[in-house]
Amino acid sequence: MKRVRVRFAPSPTGYLHVGNARTALFNWLFARQQDGVFILRVEDTDVERSTAEYDRKLMEDLRWLGLDWDEGPDVGGEYGPYRQSQRLDLYRAHAEKLLKEDKAYPCFCSPEELEQERQKALDAGQTPVYSGKCRGISREKSTRRVASGEKAAIRLRTPSEGIISFHDLVRGTLQFDLSLIGDPILVRSNGLPAYNYAVVVDDFLMAITHVIRGEDHIQNTPRQILTFQALGFDPPVFAHLSMVMGKDNTRLSKRHGATAVDQFDKDGILPSALFNYLVLLGWASPDGREVLTKDELIGLFRLEKVSRSSAIFDYDKLAWINRQHIKTLPSHTKAEYAFPHLKTAGLLPEEMTPLHWEWLAKAVDALVEKADRFAELPALFSILFDFFLLNMDEDAKEILKESCSLEVIRSFSDKIARVENFDYQVFGLMTKEIKEDTGCKGKDLYHPLRVALTAKASGLELDKFIPVVEEGAKLAFPRLIKSCAQRVSETLAFIDR
Repeated sequence: MKRVRVRFAPSPTGYLHVGNARTALFNWLFARQQDGVFILRVEDTDVERSTAEYDRKLMEDLRWLGLDWDEGPDVGGEYGPYRQSQRLDLYRAHAEKLLKEDKAYPCFCSPEELEQERQKALDAGQTPVYSGKCRGISREKSTRRVASGEKAAIRLRTPSEGIISFHDLVRGTLQFDLSLIGDPILVRSNGLPAYNYAVVVDDFLMAITHVIRGEDHIQNTPRQILTFQALGFDPPVFAHLSMVMGKDNTRLSKRHGATAVDQFDKDGILPSALFNYLVLLGWASPDGREVLTKDELIGLFRLEKVSRSSAIFDYDKLAWINRQHIKTLPSHTKAEYAFPHLKTAGLLPEEMTPLHWEWLAKAVDALVEKADRFAELPALFSILFDFFLLNMDEDAKEILKESCSLEVIRSFSDKIARVENFDYQVFGLMTKEIKEDTGCKGKDLYHPLRVALTAKASGLELDKFIPVVEEGAKLAFPRLIKSCAQRVSETLAFIDR
């Protein structure tokens, strides 16, 4: 039995989006599960739109997502080169072979002629199919025309009637009417290979056993099978994945939210979480679990269990899965993920000392439970860095108007001013003393204390808030953190003004 060999073959004409990322991921999972080979092949023959920047970013995003490849442009392999722009001689040689065997022929039709044909068919309510106008030109005549410098594409000769079928691992047996296919272009008049031709040559020469790709390629498959047959190659096994859709059942696009993989990174989605979620788009764990590690997914994933129904991209579900993955991270790792977001927000220094990192780990642990993604942390960190009594919310203002509030805060201010090292344990002892001094208890005691420290009526628990603020007040930040004593003093002054 042949060793499984699959490929992910993107074009470097844009950034990697979640639909293509899921295709790459399913190929990768299938290869790893089958102890096979995962190949990255860059299809860069669209010279006008392909760029080195997209090429570089493509590999960067795949690696960020957690995918590696056994063969590819940057790692090499015995079936290379792995960029189509470096394989033009191979395409040319196989096209010449087809011409010599009369399985292909030169086509001299201009783009304008082909467009007129297409429009005429559409106007008649018919499927546009190439008329075969150049099929009957003798080999001698076409050779003379090409030799004289006339531009010609190369088309594959295909049967004009009958049925072509193939078995799809996801969709079962699919059939196509040959009369609706026509003679596909193999090589364009500019000498560059057409997509449906180049992939056939590449898939055979790279010994690809399974082609796993999006369902938008289904219509390409019969043309590719005909090309495989003309070249005398055995076609691989095909599996076509459903499209990724938005909640409105239209194809996922920017209007639904982030679609590019690097945008999810910028938004603070963990690569492990996006990896996990993308697998669930069209596949479900047999035991019903949704939060899974990469190793668990390799063990559980089955290509034949992939659904043929459209996959709906649910941003809320991704956020929930991301939160579950965040919970599993060590404190120092959470801090590393949080750092760029907080630094960009102007909360952290460019150069972090060990004490800064130690403080950041504690602060993130305290606050990240309320976050679905790391990009939300700057807003949550405002409770530590922002203490603006004039911007106090209405609930907090109402608390300060209550009868116990002034007495409680005045007592708190007096006591905290006489303490050198304030912490939550000291705070606990103080609350007992304040209760005895004022006779205030329950919410009449604790609500004013919270407002005095945070300027908010609710939020982070004080047992987490106090140590993070006190340690942070001793460190240098672009925006300084006020100590608890300073906060209480300012609150008392605000009330007395």
